[in-house]
Amino acid sequence: MEELDMPAGLLAEGRQGDNSPPMSVGDLASAVKRTVEDRFGRIRVRGEISGWKRHSSGHCYFTLKDDSACIDAVIWRSAAGTLAFRPEDGAEVIATAKMTTYPARSKYQLVVERMELAGEGALMALLERRKKALAAEGLFDPARKRPLPFMPRVIGVVTSPTGAVIRDILHRLEDRCPTRVILWPVPVQGEGAAAKIAAAIRGLASYEVRPDLIIVARGGGSIEDLWAFNEEEVVRAAAESPIPLISAVGHETDITLIDHAADLRAPTPTAAAELAVPVRAELLALLDELSARKRRCLTRRADLARERFALTTCRWPAADTLFGPKRQRLDEVGERLPRGLGARAHKAEALMNLTSSRLRPELLSQRLARAGDRLGAAAKMLPLVHPDRPLGRGFVRVTAAADGRTLTHAADARAAGRLLLRFGDGELPVSTDDGAPVPAPAKVERSPRRAYVPPHPNLFD
Repeated sequence: MEELDMPAGLLAEGRQGDNSPPMSVGDLASAVKRTVEDRFGRIRVRGEISGWKRHSSGHCYFTLKDDSACIDAVIWRSAAGTLAFRPEDGAEVIATAKMTTYPARSKYQLVVERMELAGEGALMALLERRKKALAAEGLFDPARKRPLPFMPRVIGVVTSPTGAVIRDILHRLEDRCPTRVILWPVPVQGEGAAAKIAAAIRGLASYEVRPDLIIVARGGGSIEDLWAFNEEEVVRAAAESPIPLISAVGHETDITLIDHAADLRAPTPTAAAELAVPVRAELLALLDELSARKRRCLTRRADLARERFALTTCRWPAADTLFGPKRQRLDEVGERLPRGLGARAHKAEALMNLTSSRLRPELLSQRLARAGDRLGAAAKMLPLVHPDRPLGRGFVRVTAAADGRTLTHAADARAAGRLLLRFGDGELPVSTDDGAPVPAPAKVERSPRRAYVPPHPNLFD
């Protein structure tokens, strides 16, 4: 005891009575790890999940806490895949685990092998929190819900292939309106059920024979049995489905989150089949009734038309009254027509005889001779009125160089710019522009200009 109270020296030295050699840090950490794992090899811990995180490796890390303490926990990937629910922050659970230490950080933690919700109250609290979170995203908004097709040609059913649910749906559809059904078999409870249900809903939307309507169905059960239909991935798949969807999970009193996201909730799977299609017999009866009403309407309309026609025609005058005077007038005109034609012909013949007595050859010859004399006199005047005749007496004819028009006004000559002066013995190009050169015209061989003297035809030679 006296040696223990001795002050520490500069170097560590063995002392009398000290039979325990110093331990390394690693040895101490290993000893603590063995002690903890031996003492707490398998325990059940109740607490609230906080900081839930799933690593890309598949391992999950979180903290279990209560009002007075917290402890880190990990679930390896192999155990995480066996969980019956999707953990999230705030859920109260009971974890079956073993205690171990992490020597690299001088900390202890739980390695969880199994985890369950801590009673139905914890389950309902988790359900309520999830419902509020999804509703806040608008997944349950009534404005998103679509009307169901009146008579779907193909119906996709997501349910267990071996249960009574699919048989009830098929029988009900057969009784009401036979319809093609595509069954996508899935487990409706237990491990991995939620992921397969969500995959089935998305798969039907891209199936080669795309259904017009989807029914997600399951029979009744406890809240634990129906929990797969409360999982977030199932609710999101139902809300995002491009095909109208009916939720028929459980009995009438069972409410799951997929019911809020679906376009329509059916109280039972059998009711879902009734909501999906109309009654074929009722449709046929309705068609017969409509056809009979159409025939009655057409018959009544025809009867009314006949009555109106009879009432109208009975007020018309007789045909002889209407057409008798016209027929009489026609007969009179028919009798007068031959007489009128004969009189017209005799009158025309008398006029022709009167005119023909005046037609003599010598009169025609005299008229032609006079016409020839007038034509010869006009031909003699042509040289005198020719426009180039005055050019020989010192006159000049001014024309536009561009188009050959004869210009009679100074304003027109200034506007034309380039002119052509025609003299008796040739042409001279000029320009009205000050100092502008005038190009020489192309040399054209011209014959000496002579006055035009037309011949004097004698039409009667």
